[in-house]
Amino acid sequence: MAQGQPDPPPGSPAQLLERRGLRPTPQRVGIVAELMREPDDVTAQELHQRLRAGGARIGLATVYRTLTALREHGVVDTLSHHPGELCYRLCTDEEHHHHLVCTSCHRVVELHDCALEQWLAGEAAKHGFVATGHRLEVSGLCPECSTRAQS
Repeated sequence: MAQGQPDPPPGSPAQLLERRGLRPTPQRVGIVAELMREPDDVTAQELHQRLRAGGARIGLATVYRTLTALREHGVVDTLSHHPGELCYRLCTDEEHHHHLVCTSCHRVVELHDCALEQWLAGEAAKHGFVATGHRLEVSGLCPECSTRAQS
């Protein structure tokens, strides 16, 4: 941050970006701010439409490039439950976690307890692999969508 400028308020998009080692450019701040308003996940196309509707002058290519940088720095998680396109979710938790994702309404629930480490290490070892990490995304229907589907 430049000398003489106040620090961003705790929890602001700029502060989140700086904590993750990214310069808070106007495009990044705008994208993170919009993701902070999203309780679940959003595609890059949807995010671009929201930003443009809010008056932002930002191109779709910039949205994709920014989301890639945010993913690489652990600011967003990517989810693949939307056919043909990744979905993005703000990831303020730096701890290892997994996701339950509703394929109907896009509700996302983060799962923080992971009992897979030992099992995966054993399975990997059986095949000569060394497991260095894993991600789990469970797709299905949330309680509301499940009830609607049964009606």
